[in-house]
Amino acid sequence: MDWEIIMTLGIELIALLFFVALCAGFIDAMAGGGGLLTIPALLLTGMNPVSALATNKLQACLGSFSASLMMIKKGLIHPKMMKIALIMAFVGSAVGTVSVQISPPELLQKALPFVIGLVGVYTLFSPNLGKLESTPRMSQKMYQYSIAPLIGMYDGYFGPATGTFFSLSQVMFRGREFVQATARAKLLNFATNIASLIFFILGGQVVWVVGFVMMAGQIIGAYLGSHMVVKGGTKFIRPVIVFVCFAMVIKLVWG
Repeated sequence: MDWEIIMTLGIELIALLFFVALCAGFIDAMAGGGGLLTIPALLLTGMNPVSALATNKLQACLGSFSASLMMIKKGLIHPKMMKIALIMAFVGSAVGTVSVQISPPELLQKALPFVIGLVGVYTLFSPNLGKLESTPRMSQKMYQYSIAPLIGMYDGYFGPATGTFFSLSQVMFRGREFVQATARAKLLNFATNIASLIFFILGGQVVWVVGFVMMAGQIIGAYLGSHMVVKGGTKFIRPVIVFVCFAMVIKLVWG
């Protein structure tokens, strides 16, 4: 471990990053949007925006893996049944990650508050959204070859609210109820995180010491959040999604 980096940042800031990652892991496991906390915290260290995104992916990988493992153990998801969607999400994320290292995402940053705001409003005024499974509006094949790589590309290029987008897309297009949708979102998000991390590593953008500290917090938060999903179900997930969406809009607009 590079102790020089730790001494430069200070023990207080390192402890803050650990706690922020723990909270982010908890939120991510339930509704996505943990990047709302972790990316600004990483920018506090003085690293450049691309390195902040790269280091965020390092710590997010273990969080999404921990949450996915919990969902698999509970029998909510079966990776073999999602293999095509996982591959396509991985590919989309790889393309987005390469793109962001070539052209920083200023345009996307300006458009994102409107997109996330619409998601929050739609979820808020749809009280029955995700309570029960409904008739799919899109075939599994179309979803895995269009929506999965599109959200994956977004995750590689920018990232915040990827889990939310995966969850709601499963509800809206595949007719899943929220617990099933959230479980699938965790595994898809793990695939996009891994792809993004690989290409950020190849680009030499990851700050390893900071990422490892935050990984520890992510594991704890994701474990606790996953339990809340299983126990609380739709009645708990929906308000968290609404809160995360509006909080993210406020953060993106007013900084």
